[in-house]
Amino acid sequence: MNKLTIIGNLTRDPELRTTSAGVNVCDFTVAVNRRNRNRDAQNGQPEADFFRVSAWRERGELCAKYLAKGRKVCVVGPVSVRTYQANDGTTRASLEVTADEVEFLSSRNDAEAAGGYSAPAAADAPSAEPQAAGFTAVETDELPF
Repeated sequence: MNKLTIIGNLTRDPELRTTSAGVNVCDFTVAVNRRNRNRDAQNGQPEADFFRVSAWRERGELCAKYLAKGRKVCVVGPVSVRTYQANDGTTRASLEVTADEVEFLSSRNDAEAAGGYSAPAAADAPSAEPQAAGFTAVETDELPF
């Protein structure tokens, strides 16, 4: 079984493109900090691994709409390794994940502080007010348990 779960932050804004067959795909990179920090790392920064992520179809459209650089995300899917020649002639490897699941982990306040995120329009999202959603507010003193 090839299934990877990563939690990290986007290194840049996602890019949405359409294939020649008309299928949408969103590409972004997730930086995942390693748990054990390298004591010799510059400025006390932890070491990180970088994963290229591709999210297809509706999942990709949602990622392009709601994710941005710096947002925390959880991605689940199969991983593959692609090797390529760098500009300096060395052979390098890239870890690539095809997203089966994507969960946005940044809270709305965190995202607004980072800039750019706006909640879906009121018609798209359920109201936070219980009365507006058809429920009646009840005081906890009135509950029988």
